[in-house]
Amino acid sequence: MKNRSWAFLAGGLLVALLLAGVVSNYASSHPDGLDSSLLKGCTVDADDNIVGGSCPAQQAREHELGDSPLADYGVRGIRNSFVSTGLSGVLGVLVTFAIGGGGFWLLRRRGGVSTRGDDTSTASTAGDDTSTVSTTGDDTSTVSTTGDDDATGDAVTAARRAGAAG
Repeated sequence: MKNRSWAFLAGGLLVALLLAGVVSNYASSHPDGLDSSLLKGCTVDADDNIVGGSCPAQQAREHELGDSPLADYGVRGIRNSFVSTGLSGVLGVLVTFAIGGGGFWLLRRRGGVSTRGDDTSTASTAGDDTSTVSTTGDDTSTVSTTGDDDATGDAVTAARRAGAAG
């Protein structure tokens, strides 16, 4: 990967970490769209407890993973809410980055096409004629043919096809 790509990737990761670690603490504490739509039809008090009416939120129960280490946008065991929320955001970004980066790394390793720009492919035609097409990263290509001149058109066609595919 080029240095420019690494710098872009590192800059994006740094921005995501800052947003998750610091800015997330200033997000709205009011219910999001799903929560507020579930409360329609109910009367709630100042502490957002349901005190009357009928709404889907009355059937809500604790989530199965509600006691996990990163439940409720915080890290369990850390009493400072600012640090807890920021740390959970940073951990979420790092885990997401690791999974995404690992997935792209596996796809790159598995793929048969090289992205380095130093691919060489050989095409052969009927008889003794062989043509070699070399492509480099700066989109230049070299075509060399050996054998009878009758197959030169086939070698040029093969070179054009290889150049169009790359």
